[in-house]
Amino acid sequence: MNIDDFKKVKIEAMKAKDKDAVNALNSVINKLMLASIEKKAVGETLAEEDVTRILQKTVNELTEERAGFEKAGREETVASLDRQIETVKKYLPKLLSEEEIKAIILTLEDKSVPFVMKHFKTEYAGKVDMRLVGTVLKTI
Repeated sequence: MNIDDFKKVKIEAMKAKDKDAVNALNSVINKLMLASIEKKAVGETLAEEDVTRILQKTVNELTEERAGFEKAGREETVASLDRQIETVKKYLPKLLSEEEIKAIILTLEDKSVPFVMKHFKTEYAGKVDMRLVGTVLKTI
């Protein structure tokens, strides 16, 4: 998805009066616009991997914010942040499962940690949780 797609989704959320979705989408759109400006400054365009990275970063930020409000006992804000997190997660690509990661690792010639991590970082950027790759690699 690109910035225009997210703007259309935001308009639909506004029509549905979904305040949490609008807030989440505003955050994503702002981050995408900033990243787009930074890319244009060096003569590049926003790639799908960049969008995925921004979505993941947004989910992480919202999760951290949620933890803070949970400690403070602000249940209403926690519920709002949960809905925002779910809104952003809808647009993330499906991550590879442990079994899929293990199958990919077993097909590689070199199963050393640096090689495997580099392979997943370049070939499966945004489609895999790198911590999960490390965990699966330790079990092999």
